[in-house]
Amino acid sequence: MPLSKIVANSITDDTITTDQIADTSVHGRRNLIINGAMQVAQRSTSVTDIGASSGYFTLDRHRISVGNTAGRLTMSQASITDLPGFANALKLDCTTADTSIAANEDLVIQHRLEGQDLQVLKKGTSSAQPVTVSFYMKTNKAFTFMCELDDTDNNRVNTQQFTTTTSWTRHSLTFTGDTTGTLNDDANLSIRLNFWLHAGSNFTGGTYSANTWQSRASSDNMRAVGIGSFFDNTANEIHLTGLQLEVGEQATPFEHRSFGEELAACQRYFAKASGEDDNSRCIGHASRKDSAAVGFRVITWVPVPMRADPSLVEKSPGSQTYRFNGSNGNYNNDGSTAATLDNTGQPKLTINVAGFSGLAENAQGLIKVEGSGNWLALDAEL
Repeated sequence: MPLSKIVANSITDDTITTDQIADTSVHGRRNLIINGAMQVAQRSTSVTDIGASSGYFTLDRHRISVGNTAGRLTMSQASITDLPGFANALKLDCTTADTSIAANEDLVIQHRLEGQDLQVLKKGTSSAQPVTVSFYMKTNKAFTFMCELDDTDNNRVNTQQFTTTTSWTRHSLTFTGDTTGTLNDDANLSIRLNFWLHAGSNFTGGTYSANTWQSRASSDNMRAVGIGSFFDNTANEIHLTGLQLEVGEQATPFEHRSFGEELAACQRYFAKASGEDDNSRCIGHASRKDSAAVGFRVITWVPVPMRADPSLVEKSPGSQTYRFNGSNGNYNNDGSTAATLDNTGQPKLTINVAGFSGLAENAQGLIKVEGSGNWLALDAEL
């Protein structure tokens, strides 16, 4: 019905719902989370035995932060068919339990955000905006976990508990605006969205105050109060998808974006310089860099402007094999020397590959990464 024809007596109780208003009234880019539908997994679709160190392992932009636990897990990109509108989820499987929890243990799923993308929150001003976190989660049994906004610029946190079920549930948590502590307007980390899944008394021994911004300058003991432990049994599983962070007090329908959009957004932080299949392993054009013909400079281009000058990451550091493909089709191996990066500035970068022998002084060609599943990547993660 056109707006001009809507009259008061045509609107009856329950005719227009909040979801319908959200569907029709909210336009433009809303979701501040990248890869919330868990579509992009450049590093791997499955990694086992996670728990000894923190990092990005599988799904882009979704980091595992873990400390001091004997618990271990497998993280994977899982295909799902039981949640209409979503084909992928982040999945955690507990593979080694830890039921003797030391004070300093923790396990967190983390999404890190740049300050310059968060100025819309108006944090630290009298006009500070509420934000709503929404997501779909299902687990093998009921758990109480903690969702946290962690302002790393000002050491302030706001926490809210939620309880999972064995079926897909959309959780919606609205966090009040914070009038204390402005966020830096730059490309560095300002806020971490954290899901606390396991924690010792250093993080659980305080007092839980739901939806309250607090300073954590002197203590972290209020950050995971009352949560269960993902590591309490090897039968435990978590599925997470449809993660959204948006301004306002209403969880609007999940903002789906194309795979191409999500991949480009992820490549701002992590981008492969070489692929894994036979047709895409080339890093770039190579020319000899020294008179002994033992090293080559390879020119490569970043696919999108990266957050900062990247570092170089090898899938198999120190043992990855590189091949030189010259104009005569000759290949020479380098299986011992790691590649290095000259930070010559974006978008053109120079990768140094050493250890070759027996190549002509004017040799030019392509450098390839060899070995199943090996790759070379550029890393500018937060």
